Amino acid sequence: MSQAVKNKGWSVAGAGIGINLALGILYAWSIFKGAIASSIEAGGEGAFAWELSKLNDPYAICCLSFAFAMILAGKCQDKYGPKATAMIGGLLVGIGFIWISQSTSYLSWVLGFGVLAGAGIGFGYSAATPPALKWFPAAKTGLIAGLVVSGFGLASVYIAPLATYLLGDVGLQTTMLIFGVSFAILVFALSLLLDNPPEGYVPESVSASKNKKPVVENNVAPMQMLRSGSFWKLWFIYCIGAGAGLMVIGNVAGMAKQSMGEAAFIAVAIMAVGNAGGRVVAGILSDKIGRSNTLLIMLVFQALLMAACIPIVGSENTSALLLVILATFIGFNYGTNLSLFASFSKDMWGLKNYGINYGLLFTAWGVGGFVMSRLSQMVMSTTGSFSSSFMVAGTLLVIAAMFTMTLKPKAAAKPLADVMYQPVLGATMADGGEKAKKDSK
Repeated sequence: MSQAVKNKGWSVAGAGIGINLALGILYAWSIFKGAIASSIEAGGEGAFAWELSKLNDPYAICCLSFAFAMILAGKCQDKYGPKATAMIGGLLVGIGFIWISQSTSYLSWVLGFGVLAGAGIGFGYSAATPPALKWFPAAKTGLIAGLVVSGFGLASVYIAPLATYLLGDVGLQTTMLIFGVSFAILVFALSLLLDNPPEGYVPESVSASKNKKPVVENNVAPMQMLRSGSFWKLWFIYCIGAGAGLMVIGNVAGMAKQSMGEAAFIAVAIMAVGNAGGRVVAGILSDKIGRSNTLLIMLVFQALLMAACIPIVGSENTSALLLVILATFIGFNYGTNLSLFASFSKDMWGLKNYGINYGLLFTAWGVGGFVMSRLSQMVMSTTGSFSSSFMVAGTLLVIAAMFTMTLKPKAAAKPLADVMYQPVLGATMADGGEKAKKDSK
């Protein structure tokens, strides 16, 4: 029985990784944006006719739609389960990509890629992590969250070269059609493997404890969470940490094109490796030294990288190797956000309302991505440089690091000799539970 439960947990985590590997197409936007920019420059019949300052708008809207869809998707996941939620996500992404495959209109791309695909990504992403976390003890929260969300970051490793090949072979429109149909089918199939644990399920490492008095897990309702200062502090930090990374991800292919030419997709793919690696490493590290300490290290490191980008990206003779190294570490630090804040949410507010609670916190990711991505494109179109964007991002990251130092550190939960956690339906033990005194008998 224990072996069957263990296998179920890892199969759910594997399905979550697979779903995120498909939905991570968002991070390949800079490849698509380059194709649109080339079409605008070439002109002619059937070409894109957008304003250059609006090139990042579908990506920015997608980030916003993704984030706010997480609220509705989280409620859907909590109420109807991960299967239905992921299926809705796959369907929306498919419809969005099929729509833009038939049009060069700016409005169609904003609605198709930005709104529909963004919402679909939100539903699929929302369904991937919660069921996986529920199968494992709290001491593995960081590890499991990091592994599942690493799929999203790692997606560009195969999507970037595949998209580059397809763009050259069949063009942008057909490429969108292929991705839309393929990912809709893949997400639907993997969603069938997503399951919450049965009622009363206790992870093996916890259930082994005997003669302990059970206590109810301390789950926090969404409105109660929104009234807490810790939520808004985390929201602000998440907004800055995510926004700075998304700004670079949305433009990395363009930045690399000057020194790497048509091989710029390599920078996107390698950055994706850093993105995925940051999620896993941060998850493991935060289980050992705490979420707050790991977050502080990441924010300071990211601020230093933003400062380093100013002279390097603005140089006419930028080293391709140096640019790739910078992009990789920026991706690494950005990736840590997706693991750490998912873990923060479980630690602080429990698993019963995890879907909607993390969905509300995740709006910070969308707002940060929308503001920073749009700002950087507007600055680039008027000044021809990203320097001002890097200066603003670096300053905000320092401020976020200062806020992080005011967070009360919370060590990762570990099985305690005198503690037993009583999970509610579909939940495992989570940080915040009360200690149960040992039975005196």
